[in-house]
Amino acid sequence: MAETIVKTEEKKGKGDSHFRRLLITGLLTAIPILITWLVVRFILNILTGAGEPVINALARVIAPYSQTLADILINPVIEAILAIILIVLVFYFLGLLATRVVGRKMLEMFDSLMERIPLIKTVYGGVKTLIQSFQARPDGAQTVVLIDFPSPEMKTLGFLTRTLEDSDTGEQLAAVYVPTTPNPTSGYLEIVPQDKLTYTNWTVDEAMSFIVSGGAVAPMKMNYAKSAKPKNDARG
Repeated sequence: MAETIVKTEEKKGKGDSHFRRLLITGLLTAIPILITWLVVRFILNILTGAGEPVINALARVIAPYSQTLADILINPVIEAILAIILIVLVFYFLGLLATRVVGRKMLEMFDSLMERIPLIKTVYGGVKTLIQSFQARPDGAQTVVLIDFPSPEMKTLGFLTRTLEDSDTGEQLAAVYVPTTPNPTSGYLEIVPQDKLTYTNWTVDEAMSFIVSGGAVAPMKMNYAKSAKPKNDARG
């Protein structure tokens, strides 16, 4: 009798362990899917919200001539799809415009206008400078770096946004933006001596994937102990 009870308890324990293992496996499988869905849904909501007023205005114009077509346009599913397509096309033509001489002149005029508005110029100028600092530099200097943070025994990934000079000592300093995981839009701005930076050969896309995925998606190698060679000297 006692042996039967023991065997029953062992089976129960194995069953509970099996259940917990599968539950954790299912949770770990679902997390990246859920995070991806949340990011995609956030982007789709922004695109849909920006395009819907145009689609609604178009439906009102068409309504006197074809109420059926107007009703199709304001159908929630069709409206969302058309709004997303419209905004994507706007982004495409904006990028196309930015590569043309006339377009660059227009964007320069727009930038000049933004810089004259007291509150807007701070936000607009700051965000634009941050994005430009993430882009590849013509001199081949890496923007993805490691710094000692939050303690000298640890390093964290950051983006070199600009260099400064200590007005007292003349020491070269670096402004490094340290994004948080998994949301890189929030983070810390650290001012560190430039000789304390460890330059990596990672691209911005690789660094962003590393940050958003919590370190799961990344190249197999990293320059941790010493800086990588500049990209324009890498062949030497």
